[in-house]
Amino acid sequence: MVDLIEPSGQDTFVSHLVELRDRLVKAIFAWLVVLIPLITPPWFLAGKIYDFVAQPMIDALPAGSTMIATGVIAPFFIPLKIAMLAAFLVALPIILYQAWAFVAPGLYKHEKRFVLPLIFTSTLLFFVGMGFCYFFVFKMVFSFIAQMAPSSITVAPDIENYFSFVMGMFLAFGLAFETPVVVVVLVATGLVSIETLREVRRYVIVGAFVVAAIATPPDVTSQLALAIPLCILYELGIIFARFFVKPRTADIVTE
Repeated sequence: MVDLIEPSGQDTFVSHLVELRDRLVKAIFAWLVVLIPLITPPWFLAGKIYDFVAQPMIDALPAGSTMIATGVIAPFFIPLKIAMLAAFLVALPIILYQAWAFVAPGLYKHEKRFVLPLIFTSTLLFFVGMGFCYFFVFKMVFSFIAQMAPSSITVAPDIENYFSFVMGMFLAFGLAFETPVVVVVLVATGLVSIETLREVRRYVIVGAFVVAAIATPPDVTSQLALAIPLCILYELGIIFARFFVKPRTADIVTE
C-alpha cells in the first residue's frame, strides 16, 4: 500500500516560486518579441516612434527651431527607451494575463470571471488615457509654453528632458483613466459601498484638482484637462459598479 504524502509548506512555496519564474519568463519573452523588431535592422523603428512621440512638441516650436541632444549617447539611448516602453505597452495584455494566471488558483470562481474583463478594460483605459494626453493635452501644453517664452529666447528642448516629461504625463493620464476600474474593484471587493462613494464625491472632486495641479504643468488648461476627466470617470465608475457588480454570495457558499 502506497502512503500518500501531502506536500509540505516548503514544497508548496518552492512550487509557487517555480511557477512565478515561468510566468515572468513568458512575460519577458512576449516583451522581447515585440521589442526586437523595433530596435534591429532592417526595421529599426525606435527612431520613428520617437519622432511620433515628439511631433506635438515640434509642431509647437517656432519656425526654424528643433529639439537638441546634449548627451553623447542620447540620440541612440532615448529612442531605445521609447521603443522599450512601446514594446511593454503592446505586450501589456499578455503580461497582465500572466499575472492573472499566477494568482488564479487562489481565486473563487466568481472572482476568476471578474478578473479577465478587468484586465481588458484596464489596458484599454490606459491606452485611451495616453491617447487623450497625446492628441489633446500635449497640443495645449506645448502651445502655452511656446507662447509664454520670451522673444529673446530660442526654444530648443532637450530630448532627455522631453522624454522624462512625456513619460510622466503619459503615466499620469494613463493611471487617471483607470479610475472606473478602481471604483468597480473597491465596490466588488466590499471595501467601499456605492453609497459611501456618493457621499465622498465632493472630496474626490477636490482631490482630482489637487492631483491635476501636481501632475500637470502650471497652466489652468492642462490642469482642467486632467481634473475634469477624473471627475467624470469617477461618476462612470459608480454607474458601472451599480449595474455590473452583483451580490455573489451563492457562488461563494458553493465553493
